[in-house]
Amino acid sequence: MQDYLPDLSLEALAHARGFLRVAGVDEAGRGPLAGPVTAAAVILNPDDVPDGLNDSKKLGAVRREELFGEIVARAQVAVAHASVDEIDRLNILRASHLAMCRAVALLPVAPDHLLIDGNMVPRDLTLSAEAVIAGDTRSASIAAASIVAKVCRDRVMVDLAQQHPGYGWRTNAGYPSKSHKAALQNLGVTAHHRRSFKPVHNMLYQEKSQTIDSKKNLTPNR
Repeated sequence: MQDYLPDLSLEALAHARGFLRVAGVDEAGRGPLAGPVTAAAVILNPDDVPDGLNDSKKLGAVRREELFGEIVARAQVAVAHASVDEIDRLNILRASHLAMCRAVALLPVAPDHLLIDGNMVPRDLTLSAEAVIAGDTRSASIAAASIVAKVCRDRVMVDLAQQHPGYGWRTNAGYPSKSHKAALQNLGVTAHHRRSFKPVHNMLYQEKSQTIDSKKNLTPNR
């Protein structure tokens, strides 16, 4: 079966409804145990769309970087993050939506309409918007946003990997790979780990229990 690339059909429908500037919005980093969640918003020029735009997960790292450069050079682009603290405080869905709202607000040109990847429009958006399930495989604007968000987040994790060697963030980007979970056991939890995520939460609970047990063992019998 042929794998069709995302196109500008949804954008064209929005233009036909009177919206001049349509932005695709997507995020990267909902699943990792560490690092921020990153969102991007992209308004493509319909007359100058980079060739080969696709869901970032279907592209290799080299091709993502190539397309990232083309998107930034030829479109209106903004990127924003939600921190680990915000993820733990709000939950990952709300933090993802917060990052999306921030990215939209940072666009150099205000959009008229948003195409949001997923099945939900962030509740704090005040602009016209629609959720597009599997949007990064359907909309070229959302695909572009997925590429930008992925590349930017990966770069953040490479920087964090230099500060915290041993967790493999340069290659696993904070996702729960076997080596990352082993490093959690051996090296412990960093300030960049998401404490609300089960593997990290369980490890902290285990450490707390061990600390309490050791204190009990040190307490002299009366």
